[in-house]
Amino acid sequence: MTQRKLIGVLTPSSNTALEPLTSAIVSSVPGVSAHFSRFTVTEISLGDQSLKQFEDSKIIEAARLLADAHVDVILWSGTSASWLGFEKDRQLCARITEATGIPATTSVLALNELLAAQGARTLGLVSPYVQDVQERIVANYAGIGIDCVAERHLDLTVNFAFSEVAPDTLRGMLREVAQQRPDAITIMCTNLHGAQLADEMERELGIPIYDSVSTVVWRALKTIGVGPRAVKGWGRLFSERS
Repeated sequence: MTQRKLIGVLTPSSNTALEPLTSAIVSSVPGVSAHFSRFTVTEISLGDQSLKQFEDSKIIEAARLLADAHVDVILWSGTSASWLGFEKDRQLCARITEATGIPATTSVLALNELLAAQGARTLGLVSPYVQDVQERIVANYAGIGIDCVAERHLDLTVNFAFSEVAPDTLRGMLREVAQQRPDAITIMCTNLHGAQLADEMERELGIPIYDSVSTVVWRALKTIGVGPRAVKGWGRLFSERS
């Protein structure tokens, strides 16, 4: 019998995309399954109420529930550190591990690891967010030496609405940012149905596409000692960054 490997995933409460996508990505990996715990996130903006949604105490409470399931790793499948600052996620992971004894990682930290491994210096940014959130993301990447040479965003704030963005809309946004030939493109949001487009759009555009749901699954597999190459059809990060 294959030894089970359990991936615990912290999920924004209004997110309806990441759970089915995460489960689908790992479905072909023997013995690996994903398990989810939610905390309240309904809006993305720079307003005080929105920012309070990402207080560590609420996330730690959800992480402790995942620890009850004896998961092997805990993931924050969310992108808040892209605008709040990357140190936010590093501190969060340390606190989760301190509270649960379980290693932790995040979508944004995994993306940054991938960009560093690739040696990327330019980035195409696709998101559903509003202008000021997008500007924070661009500034944070400039701070680590990565220039967002092209970006597209949808000016949405209601998190549930992100999951209703049509795949063809995302395809169009990816094509538009690809015109600047960035080293990589990221789909920055775990409530967009973008992960399943990566393989197709990489073949069309010839540029690595790092979706936020996929990046954290990639890092989780490496953390639990499972080769990412076992994942097929979800983009080159699983075959080229193993």
